[in-house]
Amino acid sequence: MSHVLSHWEPENSEFWRKEGSGIASRNLWISIPCLMLAFSVWMLWSVVAANLDKAGFHFSKDQLFFLTALPALSGATLRIFYSFLVPVFGGRRWTAISTASLLIPALGMGFALKDPTTSYSTLLVLALLCGFGGGNFSSSMANISFFFPKARKGYATGMNAGIGNLGVSVVQFLTPFVISSAMFGAAVSGDGYLFHQAKTNTDQMFWLANAGFIWVPFIVVATVVAWFGMNDIASAKASFADQAVIFKRKHNWLMCWLYVGTFGSFIGFSAGFAMLIKAQFPEVEVAKFAFLGPLAGALARPIGGILADKLGGARLTFWVFVAMVAVILLGILPGLHEHQFMMFLLSFICMFVLTGLGNGSTFAMIPVIFMTERERAVLGKGEAALRQARVEAAKESAAVLGFSGAIGAYGGFFIPQTFGTSIKMTGAPDTALYVFIAFYISCMAITWWYYSRKGAEMPC
Repeated sequence: MSHVLSHWEPENSEFWRKEGSGIASRNLWISIPCLMLAFSVWMLWSVVAANLDKAGFHFSKDQLFFLTALPALSGATLRIFYSFLVPVFGGRRWTAISTASLLIPALGMGFALKDPTTSYSTLLVLALLCGFGGGNFSSSMANISFFFPKARKGYATGMNAGIGNLGVSVVQFLTPFVISSAMFGAAVSGDGYLFHQAKTNTDQMFWLANAGFIWVPFIVVATVVAWFGMNDIASAKASFADQAVIFKRKHNWLMCWLYVGTFGSFIGFSAGFAMLIKAQFPEVEVAKFAFLGPLAGALARPIGGILADKLGGARLTFWVFVAMVAVILLGILPGLHEHQFMMFLLSFICMFVLTGLGNGSTFAMIPVIFMTERERAVLGKGEAALRQARVEAAKESAAVLGFSGAIGAYGGFFIPQTFGTSIKMTGAPDTALYVFIAFYISCMAITWWYYSRKGAEMPC
């Protein structure tokens, strides 16, 4: 089988029905587990940081929040470059290469976490390297967007990102189990560390190195499957200069702002949720609850994409931001003030669901915006001009999907840092939450003015 598709026309209904749909689906379902692994590696520190004391590491709360924030910073920065690499290298090649790169942080953490005398600076480097997982999102979303027609892009990007986002909850659910067992034997897992559980007055052994090693065999298998099972699309080839036109597009920057509000919130809350619970509710066993929020958000994302295809992405996005403000004011802040953990937890889970819906709806908006913009530009110029406009729109929207994903990912750095700074300066996270409310209100205004109101410039 040739891995390069020389003819690809998903907007042609006959082509899509006969062969396009099957090929696109195969590429999507190979992409999804690769992206899930990327998210797992990216968010490793969100759960490892909360368990470092169990392996003999001793750092301050501020240092731990910084460890959880650093992968988001490096991942967001890598996404800027990854956004443009699929048209340069090809989707199949780059998916395989970027998935294989996850071995570097996974193995590095495995070896470093064996020894509790490993320096904080070494852990900082490993946290930065976990950003490889974050970078993969932009290239993965750009690649999948090429395979599907406009009417199915919300579904495709929602499924790819939504199930891929499950990697966040998988790592937070699985890690507490794997670090409590020498599952790979002493030669790999190390000698372990005896930790005294003050809450239960018991001693327990922990092998934190397993948090890195557990992903290695899955990464190897996913890399091989991507290399042999996926496709490159010939018409998707483009240089960086060809794609750089998006920096002149106003809607690129507006959608970046909105995606900080949706995905930036999802990944930021995911990174800081465990540490926030530990800081504000020290009596609670973090491992039992930390994965629930990211799980809810990941499951909601495909629903957001599907609803956006049916109802309109802008309408759904606007109401998501309205609801996010309401949840903080009516649920999260009262839960903190009254020290009501269940109110706090349920409100945060609701917040994660809203970010998931918003992730799906904002990404469904992007292809529609750029397809409409390019089609308007060639109105009345004939069928050939329309086909070329659609090819250009596919390249632009793919680049914007990747680039907005890069900018949005900076939320994963700023949210944990804002929580950490707020707690350090005031003793509580309230100030951080009020900052988030102000930002969500700005997102509401942008969505309404440009996309969702009657007579909007680009209704979608």
